[in-house]
Amino acid sequence: MAKIAAIPMILTALCVFVGGTLWTVVYSFTSSKLLPKANWVGLDQYERLWNTNRWIVSIENLMIYGICSLVFSLVIGFVLAALLDQKIRFENTFRTIILYPFALSFIVTGLVWQWILNPDFGVQNIVRSLGWASFEFDPLYNQDIVIYGILIAGLWQGTGLIMVLMLAGLRGIDQEIWKAARVDGIPTWKTYIFIVIPMMRPVFITTLVLIASGIVRVFDLVVAQTSGGPGIASEVPAKYVYDTMFLRQNLGQGFAASTMMLLAVAIVIIPWAYLEFGSRKRD
Repeated sequence: MAKIAAIPMILTALCVFVGGTLWTVVYSFTSSKLLPKANWVGLDQYERLWNTNRWIVSIENLMIYGICSLVFSLVIGFVLAALLDQKIRFENTFRTIILYPFALSFIVTGLVWQWILNPDFGVQNIVRSLGWASFEFDPLYNQDIVIYGILIAGLWQGTGLIMVLMLAGLRGIDQEIWKAARVDGIPTWKTYIFIVIPMMRPVFITTLVLIASGIVRVFDLVVAQTSGGPGIASEVPAKYVYDTMFLRQNLGQGFAASTMMLLAVAIVIIPWAYLEFGSRKRD
C-alpha cells in the first residue's frame, strides 16, 4: 500500500522535474523566441551564448561568489559553532540572534544591505560623520568589487544556518574523545582538525550541498541590491536566464543557459554521489 500511495508523487516528479528538464534541454537546440518552436539550429544557441560578454561576466561572478561563499560560510560557521559549544552564558540568545537573518527572505536581506552599503546614508556616511572625511566604502557602486557587496549580504543571511548545523555536529561528538585528547596533551586546534572535523564528515557534506544549491540559484540578492549593475558588473547566470527568457523573449538562448547551469551542477553532484554512495556499497 505504501508503494501504491507513492505512485502519484513519483509520476509528478517524472512529469514535472524530469520531463521539464528534458524539454528544456531539447528546445535549447532550437531558435525558439517568444514561443517554443521545433526549428532545429544545432549548437548555434550555445555558440552564441559563450560568445556573449554578459554570460561570461555572469560565470566569473558566480565563481567568485561561489568560492568565497563556500570558504567563508564554512569557516565562520564552524568558528561560531565551536565558540558556542563551550557552554557559554546566554548561548540560546546568541544562537537566536545569529540564526535570525536566515528567517528573512533574500529580497528583504538585499534591500537592507542596499541601504547599509549606500554611501549617502549607510556605513560610509556614518564613518565620515565621525570625522574620517576620506573614508570610502561603496562596494555596490564600484564595478570591481560589487560582487563582494552581494557576498556580504549572502554571508550575513546564510552563516547562521551553517553555524547551527556545525553546532549539532559538534554536540554529537562523544565527550570521552575530548577527555582522551586532554589526557594525551593534544592541543585543542589539533583535536578539531585531526579528530573532530573528520568525524563530522556527514555534517560537512550536508552543509556543502546546501551552500552549493544556494550559490547556483543566487538571484534575489542581486535583483534587490543592484539589478545586475553597475552595468553588467554583478550579473549572475540565474538573472541572465530570467532576463533572456522573459524580458528579451529569447527562449532558445534561455534554455541553453539553463542547460549549462544544469551541466555545471551535474559535474559537481555526479562525482560526489559516486564517491559517497559507491564507497558505501563497496564497504
